[in-house]
Amino acid sequence: MDDYRSLNRANWDERAPAHAASPDYALDRFREDPEHISGVVRFDLPLLGDVSGLRGVHLQCHIGTDTISLARLGARMTGLDFSPAAVEQATLLSDELGAGVDFVEADVYDAADVLPNEEFDLVFTGIGALCWLPSVSRWAEVVQRLLKPGGRLFIREGHPMMWALADPLPEGRLELFFPYFEREEPMVWDDDTTYVETDHVFEHTVTHEWNHGLGEIVTALLDQGLVLETLVEHDSVPWDAFPGWSEELPGGEHRLADRPWRLPHSYTISARKPRP
Repeated sequence: MDDYRSLNRANWDERAPAHAASPDYALDRFREDPEHISGVVRFDLPLLGDVSGLRGVHLQCHIGTDTISLARLGARMTGLDFSPAAVEQATLLSDELGAGVDFVEADVYDAADVLPNEEFDLVFTGIGALCWLPSVSRWAEVVQRLLKPGGRLFIREGHPMMWALADPLPEGRLELFFPYFEREEPMVWDDDTTYVETDHVFEHTVTHEWNHGLGEIVTALLDQGLVLETLVEHDSVPWDAFPGWSEELPGGEHRLADRPWRLPHSYTISARKPRP
């Protein structure tokens, strides 16, 4: 089971510099405009609210564009990722921009062992993170340990119903094909592409991933004593999840072009750790 870490880490180590060079991550926009924030964080703002003055940690932060965006909104941010290549790219960008974000290399399950416990006002997890973890319960325990009393988890993630679908059939029908619920055995993928524009030819193509049902995610947080404040399902995601079958919306979101109301594409959860 632990082999999934080395396989997935090799995959992300190779993707980090390619993503940093891709126009889709828009690092030049960050350099040119000191007020620019990522499309992911811009989408989150209505539900995320004011983060100025908060001490925050972004788990599975990748190359740091969302982390730096939160810092530009006034939060004192730390980013954590298991990929040394991603941490290197994030640190270079933060230093270049003077963003003041600290980036830490560690597996997300070890975050509460390498970061101070009960000192964060905000734990942020961006979209496309939970699918890399075999146990959502272990993740929820880490979140609880990091949050200070009164602190808040904020996560937007791809919806498990979307992850469970195969590519649309020729007539546009949607087929439930992959697991919806968390299973011990991973889904094994061998894919030499990535979700952004790049000319890089990838060598580390095998990954292990897991789906987690929405009820499993909510229950894991409730089991840790967190109080659910927000659960919102969305009809879009910030990448082209169904090439050839989707439409792009203003702001860079994508959704099914044909009757998008059939499918929850993503969801947002906000949960708070009670004060004593």
